[in-house]
Amino acid sequence: MSRRIALIPAAGHGSRFGSATPKQYLLLNGRPLLAHTLDVLCGCAGIDDVAVVISPGDEWFDGFAWPGRVQVLRVGGASRAESVANGLAALAADEDDWVLVHDAARCCLSPDALQRLLDDVGDDAIGGILAQPVADTVKQGKVGRIAATVPRDGLWLAQTPQMFRAGLLAEALQDAANPAITDEASAIELLGHAPRLVVGEAQNFKVTWPGDLALAGAILAARKGLQA
Repeated sequence: MSRRIALIPAAGHGSRFGSATPKQYLLLNGRPLLAHTLDVLCGCAGIDDVAVVISPGDEWFDGFAWPGRVQVLRVGGASRAESVANGLAALAADEDDWVLVHDAARCCLSPDALQRLLDDVGDDAIGGILAQPVADTVKQGKVGRIAATVPRDGLWLAQTPQMFRAGLLAEALQDAANPAITDEASAIELLGHAPRLVVGEAQNFKVTWPGDLALAGAILAARKGLQA
């Protein structure tokens, strides 16, 4: 029987955030951001294993307490794609195992959205991702001016987790340095496949800018209050 393995690439530095400390280690409600991300994955009964990929020279990870079931892989690469490819190789997963790649900085993933992905992808021949239909009007711009309005029909904002069979994903990431690979789904698409779209949630955003940290903290605090 195939396993479901969550793989979290966390070897990046988050240069857009503008902090000397990688954003995955910034404190959020008293704990590192990455810990909140791991909580929902480790708490899901449908996920068998959880592994986090960090840089070989990471100086921060060992300074925090993490969920006991997390496997640490110090094989991070120069890019997200390389970190995922290296992590897959280190896991030595069976080809039919499902791998759910999740952004370290998407700390507000809800258990409901995660379970929806597991249920909807199921035994899909290709796999799938969480994503949000584009609701806002989309503008294309250059040098601070609008160049065109882009029709939003059929446009989706990709989220994570992105769930694919280990063998197919490893094949797709053989050329991990390809700049056309911006996420796991794009790598699968380059093989000629069409991953499944599973409706996600707006709260499953990626902490990218300093203001995002406060918003994530408010969301997590509100959820904790509802559970109390």
